[in-house]
Amino acid sequence: MHEVEVKSILSPKNGMNLYRGCTHGCIYCDSRSTCYQILHDFEDIEVKVNATELLENALKSKRKKCMIGTGSMCDPYLHAEKELCLTRKCLELIEYYEFGLSILTKSDLILRDLDLLKKINRKSKCIIQMTMTTYDEALCKKIEPNVCTTQRRAEVLNILRDEGFETIVWLTPILPFINDSKENIQGILDYCIKAKVYGILTFGMGVTLRDGDRQYFYEMLDKHFPGLKDKYIQKFGNQYQIESPNNDELMTLLRNECRKNGIESNTNKLFDYMHRFEAKHSHEQMNMFDFLK
Repeated sequence: MHEVEVKSILSPKNGMNLYRGCTHGCIYCDSRSTCYQILHDFEDIEVKVNATELLENALKSKRKKCMIGTGSMCDPYLHAEKELCLTRKCLELIEYYEFGLSILTKSDLILRDLDLLKKINRKSKCIIQMTMTTYDEALCKKIEPNVCTTQRRAEVLNILRDEGFETIVWLTPILPFINDSKENIQGILDYCIKAKVYGILTFGMGVTLRDGDRQYFYEMLDKHFPGLKDKYIQKFGNQYQIESPNNDELMTLLRNECRKNGIESNTNKLFDYMHRFEAKHSHEQMNMFDFLK
């Protein structure tokens, strides 16, 4: 782990990454790709130590409230977050300045900040997203070895459901010949249905592989799935977009289950929902309005 000071923290679309690199160990991680120019070892986490100062300045200067997003490139609940609390400090600022939050993670450490998330959700909108790829617990530990398994993430979603949060599951990536089975997708869908998620986001049943990411992925295939690397190379070559041979069947299953259970699965609608800020009345305001009726 090493510290850096950065010049800005929010992207033009109001997304932020407080760390660079990751310790979850997911074998498919796109953030390993060389195009992102991470010049240090991926597991040597870069900590943006002036992130809270930059975020506060950015929030104070904005003319309009908006959704603040985090988790797209780097999970905000890495192992380092347990001690550093950088994500929590930023949530405190988002809550104080009454902005909305759209946060994506694989970790149950998010429950540590349930108090702050509830405060944000009372004032504006707090959308919690959870990545789920692999229903089988033993397989999940091979694919995503250093973070809580899918079963635990489903438990987190149930807790969030009971606390009144809207949740979205990222059902991606799905790895050909590994977890691209009907049983796997149905198992994750059953978790989502029970948790009454707002939506399930997927870009098709497959995975993206590019320089940096591909080499690590193939190394992990050799370690955990001997012989499978050759099958990938033979079938997909150096393609960036790797689509499962079962894509059509699995996407039909996904859409049918979402339609039956009132779950949004349209990608454009989900992104629009996550980016749309909605202010809410405080309990005090609501009580006054009720009194005046």
